[in-house]
Amino acid sequence: MTHADNQTADVRSYRMTNIDMMRGLVIIIMALDHVRDYFQYAGLGTDINDPAIGAGFYLTRWVTHLCAPVFVLLAGTSIGLMEQRRTKTELSKFLLKRGLWLIFVEIAIISTAFTLSWSEPNFGGATLAFLQVIWGLGVSMIILSVAIYIGARNCLIIGAVILISQDFVLPYLPSGTPFRGENPAWITLFTMGSFSAGPFYAVVAYTPVQWSAIMMIGYGTMNIFQKESTERDALLRKIGISLIIGFFLIRAADLFGDPNHWQMQDLGMVPTIFDFFNVSKYPPSLLFFMITIGPMAIVCSYADRMHGWLKDTLVMFGRVPFAFYVGHFYIIHILSLAFGMYQGFELGQLRRMFIFYPEGYGTSLIGIYFVWLLVMAIMYPLCKWMYNIKRNRKDWWLSYL
Repeated sequence: MTHADNQTADVRSYRMTNIDMMRGLVIIIMALDHVRDYFQYAGLGTDINDPAIGAGFYLTRWVTHLCAPVFVLLAGTSIGLMEQRRTKTELSKFLLKRGLWLIFVEIAIISTAFTLSWSEPNFGGATLAFLQVIWGLGVSMIILSVAIYIGARNCLIIGAVILISQDFVLPYLPSGTPFRGENPAWITLFTMGSFSAGPFYAVVAYTPVQWSAIMMIGYGTMNIFQKESTERDALLRKIGISLIIGFFLIRAADLFGDPNHWQMQDLGMVPTIFDFFNVSKYPPSLLFFMITIGPMAIVCSYADRMHGWLKDTLVMFGRVPFAFYVGHFYIIHILSLAFGMYQGFELGQLRRMFIFYPEGYGTSLIGIYFVWLLVMAIMYPLCKWMYNIKRNRKDWWLSYL
């Protein structure tokens, strides 16, 4: 590669640095959430009314809420920026193929990481199809492969309308029961639920309607990242501050925006604050979107001012999110097997979904953070290797990884 080629690559990378840095930041936080899933005390949830939770577990869980909406929104933004290099027809075909590929990966590869088995005894021996963020990205890309023809502005408007209006529609739809029982498959378009499909037991955590709305909003924001850096960063800060202020105003009024209405808690001010911020991720509500995207827009606005190894590391992770995502699930589950056997449990008790882990399993919050750092240390060389491959090669198949 010539010096001129290197400069071209650097310029192209620089244009995406803010997005890649934010993507890297949220996948690192996401890994913490998944470590918590597999290493926290068995049966410990995130119910703010449960005194056993404690502030540490609650805040750890809440911070990780930032991940999915930021990742999906930035995926939409990146798709919009791809229009500089592809026609709409080319982009539409790519999104359709990539969306189908991601759905396959979710069912065949990532769902298997949750059980390390082809069957889950708690689902009658069926094969688990846990449809979460990769499924949400895949379905959203398929929807966006059509929606791009109506333009970025209309996608932005439609996405916003979906998030705002859902609060007035969902109360009239059936409620889903994830991980237990059977639901009509169609309700999982709008709300979390479970159903059987042949040999599979599908648990839909990421609903296509709301998450595709977030991706369409991201696609509609592509023009922000095409602006000169000073103007772009100032606009991002204004958007972020506006979303945060809007969250507090709407949440305080408690008239709409989230199905979980907050109230003063008998246990004191801290549980009341937790209740105030306890907004719906499944499916993502308007207020959930506002309080997650708002702070991260502000962080993104300062990304240009960051330099050094931390930013370089975040950008590196952000440019290989697929490798990170697939790899970290297997590493976390394998580590949990070793930890559980160290605690005296049998292998068969741990080759299953973490929600079915045996009573007595688990570690403290400090232990969870230690395992998280261990996972990051293991993932670093793998991601660095993939990053170098994608930086130095332009093979077509690399765009699917």
